Amino acid sequence: MRQAMRLGLTMLFMALTGVRALAAPSCDVPASLATPHTEGPSDREKQRLLPIGSYTLSLIWLPQQCRNDREGFGCDNRRTAGFVLHGLWPDGKDKDWPQWCKPADVLPAATISAHYCATPSSQLLQHEWSKHGTCMDGYTPERYFALSNKLFGDFIQPKLRSLSYHRQTVASVQKAIADVNPGMQPDMMRLYLDKKGWLREVWLCLDTRFKMQACPAHQGGAKPEDQVLIWRGGQSGRNESAESGRRASHYARY
Repeated sequence: MRQAMRLGLTMLFMALTGVRALAAPSCDVPASLATPHTEGPSDREKQRLLPIGSYTLSLIWLPQQCRNDREGFGCDNRRTAGFVLHGLWPDGKDKDWPQWCKPADVLPAATISAHYCATPSSQLLQHEWSKHGTCMDGYTPERYFALSNKLFGDFIQPKLRSLSYHRQTVASVQKAIADVNPGMQPDMMRLYLDKKGWLREVWLCLDTRFKMQACPAHQGGAKPEDQVLIWRGGQSGRNESAESGRRASHYARY
């Protein structure tokens, strides 16, 4: 009953904020979600008030995230591989970006619940609003997350699991993502890998109208020729796949 009521409230919230029901992936929202703590600028991350020149929509490859941190990212409630939303980030007009623009209160529980399926971490939602969303003039948390969820919902998820059985480079993964998303070109995204070459995140580059554009050179990311390893999922260090036996235990290097 509590789960049904929470789902109903989530759907009502999306309707009131203009977000389509399919704008975020479906999931089992826990009956009790952690209350986040407030965040703000520090000696390491100082406040920067800069004009916005573009945006980045950052996506996390969930199987790799859950491989590294099963406890803190809703991994037990998700059985399908794919991307989840890290956040929508205002960029500056050069290499620096605005951040921590205004003090932020703790997010309401209804806001966290409504957007948990896209970003399955109460604290990450709090962080994204506090560090990035407060720099977008005229935005409330509800409006900020409604926009980021819509942009994420418009993203067509590629079948990266099938690619993981063959050798991939940054360029081939970029092409695979662009091929299933109309109007997207490979240079409109950046891939970020861990030190061993495993895919961690994809950053999509947007203009001030939230339309895809070529990424600026200073944004970095992995080089087109770099090899990409794609973790398919699984537990206890096993790379889950549709196949079984010895090949399923490989880490998709080939």
